[in-house]
Amino acid sequence: MVTDIGTRVQVEVNDNGIGIDQKDLPRIFERFYRVDKNRSRDQGGTGLGLAIVKHIIEGHKQVIGVRSSLNQGTTFSFTLDKPSK
Repeated sequence: MVTDIGTRVQVEVNDNGIGIDQKDLPRIFERFYRVDKNRSRDQGGTGLGLAIVKHIIEGHKQVIGVRSSLNQGTTFSFTLDKPSK
């Protein structure tokens, strides 16, 4: 979901998947980190996606946030400045 908030837009990406345990949240933006290595072997992935997203967001001098509950899902959010006219 994208919300217009004046000179910025707020972006939220939600899923209703398995969620992320609170103990794993501090590490999810580390390169090559995978919460569940057995599951990711079956589904693929390198463990780089969230690290790349964080790098891009920080390149815009912004912060990415995450909220998650096991068996309920996860929400990632960030804001970006709108281009000036």
